[in-house]
Amino acid sequence: MKNIRLLFTACCLLLPAAATAQVPYKRIADAGAEPGNWLTYSGDYQSHRFSRLAQITPANVGRLKTAWVYQFKQRGAQQTSPVVVDGVMYVSESPTIVTALDARTGRTLWSWRRDISPLVKTIGFGRSNRGVAILDDTVYVGALDCYLLALDPKTGAVRWETKVEDNSTGYAITAAPLAIDGKIIVGVSGGETGIRGFLDAYDAKTGKLAWRCWTIPGPEEPGRETWGGDSWKTGAGATWLTGSYDPELNLLYWGTGNPGPDWNGDSRPGDNLYTCSLLAIDAATGKIKWYFQFTPHDVHDWDSNQIPVLIDANWQGRPRKLVAMANRNAFYYLLDRVTGQFLTGKPYAKQTWAKGLDAKGRPIVLPDTEPTIEGNLVWPSLQGATNWHSPSYSPLTKMFYVAAREMGAYYYKGEAVYKPGTFFAGGGERVLDGDKAYGAVRALDVTTGKMKWEFRLQSPPWAGVLATAGGVVFSGSNEGNFFALGAAA
Repeated sequence: MKNIRLLFTACCLLLPAAATAQVPYKRIADAGAEPGNWLTYSGDYQSHRFSRLAQITPANVGRLKTAWVYQFKQRGAQQTSPVVVDGVMYVSESPTIVTALDARTGRTLWSWRRDISPLVKTIGFGRSNRGVAILDDTVYVGALDCYLLALDPKTGAVRWETKVEDNSTGYAITAAPLAIDGKIIVGVSGGETGIRGFLDAYDAKTGKLAWRCWTIPGPEEPGRETWGGDSWKTGAGATWLTGSYDPELNLLYWGTGNPGPDWNGDSRPGDNLYTCSLLAIDAATGKIKWYFQFTPHDVHDWDSNQIPVLIDANWQGRPRKLVAMANRNAFYYLLDRVTGQFLTGKPYAKQTWAKGLDAKGRPIVLPDTEPTIEGNLVWPSLQGATNWHSPSYSPLTKMFYVAAREMGAYYYKGEAVYKPGTFFAGGGERVLDGDKAYGAVRALDVTTGKMKWEFRLQSPPWAGVLATAGGVVFSGSNEGNFFALGAAA
């Protein structure tokens, strides 16, 4: 959940470590029945990032004390969400390390490290790893050199490894994989090098590719007409953050990144599908069932690689299957997750690039908001009104909690020449005034997007949020504070 630099701290009571992990698909699908475990990246397939443990409340949370501390093996930012199974915590560390800990004591059970060369390309992103997946008796991790690996949960021994793509052209893996029935789903980073993005599914037992879903349509594919000339070949559309899954519909929900080049759209006229979008993908075939594009022809690097949160709620008097997303472009969206129909949307942070959204959810872009040679001031900054750090949804309060960033930037347009494996951005940005930027944890009504409360932070955060059945919301600040808020406050 939190971007921690050196230490991982546990402040909760957990079960003793078990000898081995056995996590069949049905167990993950019913993760809510096991509040003492955390079986997948966002806690459950719906990505609620909500703990059903109710022992910690606003009345006693102030008495929490450190139970143990684990020191990471390498310096630098850590962006992992641990998976916890029957008292064993599986933690990924930068650049590609997996460690199994006794969740009760913090004792290391085993640690596996992949040899990552300093020459491995990480253009446009840090040398991070956001977590692992577990299915049956195997732990899965994506590597920075763009391999997917299967590990023994008792020893960390490698069972198989599969090359996903060629790192020399900019591809890498920083996301936690998602384990579903018989398949491991993994996306790729590298949108600043002009890759052609995709999402892959691999056979969980063998590592064999089951399907590949391209996020940039090729010749004769729907959406190809939204790319001028051959610009689709370097269209980017990375899939660098873990998505969500609806087992009943057998649909994956995955956000996609910016088009390439980032800030100069002259060479790619059109909407540039399926960048800056949410894709609903048939988990059996890899075919796109529907898409919703948040920022057509993006020129501000506003990836839509945020976490899609799946909820079931009443909408205009009848039950609907919904998906909610607080987007990097500063708008909150609510969609029908069966059809992709836009239902509502509104800003949740300051934005100066759009007059609003039309009836279909398309932004009404204001004139003179594109990057220029001289620099053009726009909110939000390229880091967005939020970013990769996760939101949370509480089924008790019906609120969507998001760590928001309030920062503007001058966007610059420059020349973009594609050369494989190099920076392909066509410009850049300069933050307006870092001292005036700030952040907040905001609670939004999940069906309307209306803000119910906020807790202001001194600086724009890089920490996610976690809501609990005890009525507490946990988060962290860039100043190094771990804090708890009343969920209904």
